[in-house]
Amino acid sequence: MAALLLLLPVLLLLPLLLKLDLWPQLRWLLADLSFTVRAIRCKRVLRDRALAAAAADPESPESGCSLAWRLSHLARERPMHTFLIHGARCFSYADAERESNRAARAFLHACGWAGDQGGLGTSSSKEGARALPATGDSVAGGTTASPLAPGATVALLLPAGPEFLWLWFGLAKAGLCTAFVPTALRRGPLLHCLRSCGASALVLATEFLESLEPDLPALRAMGLHLWVTGPETHLAGISNLLSEAATQVDNPVPGYLSAPQSIMDTCLYIFTSGTTGLPKAARISHLKVLQCQGFYQLCGVHQKDVIYLALPLYHMSGSLLGIVGCLGIGATVVLQSRFSASQFWEDCEKHGVTVFQYIGELCRYLVNQPPSQAEHGHKVRLAVGSGLRPDTWERFVRRFGPLQILETYGMTEGNVATFNYIGQQGAVGRASWIYKHVFPFSLIRYDVMTGEPIRNAQGRCVATSPGEPGLLVAPVSQQSPFLGYAGAPEMAKGKLLKDVFWPGDVFFNTGDLLVCDKQGFLYFHDRTGDTFRWKGENVATTEVAGVLEALDFLQEVNIYGVTVPGHEGRAGMAALALRPPQALDLVQLYAHVSENLPPYARPRFLRLQESLATTETFKQQKVRMANEGFDPRALSDPLYILDQVVGAYLPLTPARYDALLSGDLRI
Repeated sequence: MAALLLLLPVLLLLPLLLKLDLWPQLRWLLADLSFTVRAIRCKRVLRDRALAAAAADPESPESGCSLAWRLSHLARERPMHTFLIHGARCFSYADAERESNRAARAFLHACGWAGDQGGLGTSSSKEGARALPATGDSVAGGTTASPLAPGATVALLLPAGPEFLWLWFGLAKAGLCTAFVPTALRRGPLLHCLRSCGASALVLATEFLESLEPDLPALRAMGLHLWVTGPETHLAGISNLLSEAATQVDNPVPGYLSAPQSIMDTCLYIFTSGTTGLPKAARISHLKVLQCQGFYQLCGVHQKDVIYLALPLYHMSGSLLGIVGCLGIGATVVLQSRFSASQFWEDCEKHGVTVFQYIGELCRYLVNQPPSQAEHGHKVRLAVGSGLRPDTWERFVRRFGPLQILETYGMTEGNVATFNYIGQQGAVGRASWIYKHVFPFSLIRYDVMTGEPIRNAQGRCVATSPGEPGLLVAPVSQQSPFLGYAGAPEMAKGKLLKDVFWPGDVFFNTGDLLVCDKQGFLYFHDRTGDTFRWKGENVATTEVAGVLEALDFLQEVNIYGVTVPGHEGRAGMAALALRPPQALDLVQLYAHVSENLPPYARPRFLRLQESLATTETFKQQKVRMANEGFDPRALSDPLYILDQVVGAYLPLTPARYDALLSGDLRI
């Protein structure tokens, strides 16, 4: 009814809107209004759940943190409904509740918890329930170690699987913080992550022990409790956590153990990718975990849907959006430890998948696969995620449709998210006034040279015009906080902007450049660190990549800027992977870039590779590639240089490389 009342004035004013050329912005009003109403309802549901938890009996599991009470509720209301499918194993919500209760009790034992042994405890205060033993507790392979402190941080170095979830949920129920460590980290970066989040314990997969053996002395020197999730290792100071959990009863633990004093308290650390340095431990609050319960509801996913998830759980997309989002609606998730493009559609057909979550280049891997019978027999109706390039979007829908793509935008540590709920190809969201009323953000002018927002004479930032790239910023508030990172305050340097539009206001700086068109659609433009200047002009890597990807013999393209001695700025370089069985056509490539790109944006260097390097979250490696440069003596890949005098891309030989450095070859 409220929606109809709001629509009536718009219909009456329609002739005036057309005359004033406002219709392009308002033609999607019904969709904007529908999504906004859904968002308001979602917020109300989550608020009511939180209030019910706060009013519950402290002894009840439904009085604990959001993960504890949501899982307890689902285990009571839908005990036999399938929550998780992993390979040949299947777990109901009741199974998940029991397994996580055992894990919680194993962690509480390591804390020296003197509570109940079979049922709920008798004390109603955390202090009374956590009396520590007079002597040390045997917690790691028979060695004596001091108990874990209440609220301590336990790091998980595990592949995506049921054990990851039971331990994460168990830590939450025990009132302990969890740190998700990227599984590829070893040596210095691993130790850095553990120190930065203040970890007191580390749980690692048995399969990682061999590669971690050189790190064990340093880990022991840090005084960490060390567990593995597999058979006994016979290594001093390391024991099997799953064996310890199996000896525990599966009764619920009291909710007061995990109930936060403030919803802004940190309950989780997720490490950013660290593309420009060592990973940073982003603080995740109880509020953010609660908000993520509404993710799939906002996407229009329902309780009966089956969700396919093949993303790393140490990443926010896999854990908070995928798993917590699934808990929010009580659906089923098919979890894969690794993504397999060749197996994807067979898995979807086998399990009746209706929704899958993607990130980065995952969809590109699928469209590059040879045709299969399974890709036509699936029931997938919706793909949700971020980082889908426009060219892949069109190919994906044409080949595997009919299905809907719902592209989103967000950051692990950020306080803003956008949803392309209309399905406009290539867009990451909407910037309608009604959407921004619920999820406020702005695009402001940004100087690529100085790396700072452009301010007017009054010292205030300036909003962009339609079609103009701008820095995405969002106001920091109680409802949309920025908690920063673990460690020194300078870790968050540059992430907060002050006096943006008004004296004293504070905005979160996403570091991303977006464009809003006249219809109010948002498009990702570039990372502020990826955009580079050449010949006095700004070059957006995404725009150049989009032009080259139109060539049918190219399968993948990665654009970045490289430093050239004797030249200001950075010259464009393109790493290319061919589409089998095609060959590289340098003549066509030169003609194509000459016709479709301005002179300053044309790549000066080409690097031909069999496949392009990506991170474990399917993002292209730009910093590493830029650091490797273009020296043919140092790189084994075929290299080419743009010779503007000849008007062609020529092989970059050592002789041409030397001529470039001496100034005899101009680019």
